[in-house]
Amino acid sequence: MTTDVYESLRREVLARIDGTGLDPASHGDAVRSLLEATVDEYQQSAHLGGGRSLADPEATVNRLVMSVTGKGPLAQLLERDDVEEIFVEGDKITYLEAGGSLRSSSLPSTEDENRQAIDLLIAETDRRLDASNPMAQARILGGTARLTVVIPPVGDHLSATIRRYALRRQTLDSLVSLGSISKPAAAFLTAAMASSASVIVSGPPGAGKTSFLSALINTVPIEHCIRACEEVRELHVPLIHGSYYEARPPSLDGSGEISLRDLVKVTLAMRPDLIVVGEVRGAEAFELTRAVNAGCGLACTIHANSAADALEALVNAALMAGENIPERVVRKVFSSSIDLVVHLDRTVDPRDDTIVRQAMEIRAVVPALHDDFSSEPIFTRSRLGAPLEWTGALPPGDLTERMEKGLGGGLTLRSLLEEESVSW
Repeated sequence: MTTDVYESLRREVLARIDGTGLDPASHGDAVRSLLEATVDEYQQSAHLGGGRSLADPEATVNRLVMSVTGKGPLAQLLERDDVEEIFVEGDKITYLEAGGSLRSSSLPSTEDENRQAIDLLIAETDRRLDASNPMAQARILGGTARLTVVIPPVGDHLSATIRRYALRRQTLDSLVSLGSISKPAAAFLTAAMASSASVIVSGPPGAGKTSFLSALINTVPIEHCIRACEEVRELHVPLIHGSYYEARPPSLDGSGEISLRDLVKVTLAMRPDLIVVGEVRGAEAFELTRAVNAGCGLACTIHANSAADALEALVNAALMAGENIPERVVRKVFSSSIDLVVHLDRTVDPRDDTIVRQAMEIRAVVPALHDDFSSEPIFTRSRLGAPLEWTGALPPGDLTERMEKGLGGGLTLRSLLEEESVSW
């Protein structure tokens, strides 16, 4: 069966369903009967010379049923727990298994069919996707996945990524068991979050930044007020004191937009102990200069190739706000208020094709003599797969003092890390 024949049949049955008023989701038997009749009619026409006959009419009916009553070839992948990401490019579907292997879907599909499935997913949200709004991000599948989609005229064809939140409820202990960080590093970060430190988590796409941020939030004392802001909700750590906020796109008339920057701004009036920004990408970074000056802690993720690049990326994002603030001022604010940068990376283990996500370094930002960033490595890993080791250094005096206040029992940060390193 050629793609043209299948797509022609699919469009015909959709038109017939519209004409009957049947709901494909609730009238499955009636819809299947209609599809079988349509395929039979086509076969009879083909035998009389009206086209190419179908080699397997029953398989065609099954494929049409799956397409018009649900999400087509995407349906099976969306139901699988071992699929981490799904990529749709026109009529092609590939997916990334939790182990790290990239595979192609075994089921054939067309671009129109895939677009129909994406439209069904978008319809379940408050987002829209059309020629006037050709890019969209949305929480789908009951908040268990994030959809990012681009259509023409911005893209050459339908282009979508569905990312499952399989690792969004991690703890530092679970990251230790996975080899992402060491036990001493986990103890260090736990003490840092208890002291309301400002922490940036950086790394390339897919390095596990959001999962790591979730683990950090899990360590915050329950009496601390956490205000978490996201473009599209991904974090799902239960909060005893605080709340989550999600940005909202503009309505059809262009009004009603609530940006990530708006969310960060309003949280400053809500007495937070910690402001969390799921991913810093734009003008919301400028509001963070006010947040860190307000005396509350900060935790966020940002795309970067190294810890040093992460600090520069944060400055550049703040400048995008266009507030006519000199770069040196923005740089000075962040250099004096950001405490730690945790940089993550990922690779594929060639032995079994599994994805390896690990913290490569934890750096403390130290006071600089000039309008620039200076930092001290506290934990480093020479390469992916090598141990994450304590360098013997401690953060600047102020942060170390704040962390030691929460340790209690006269325990110093150095003695804690020495003890953990020995036991580890």
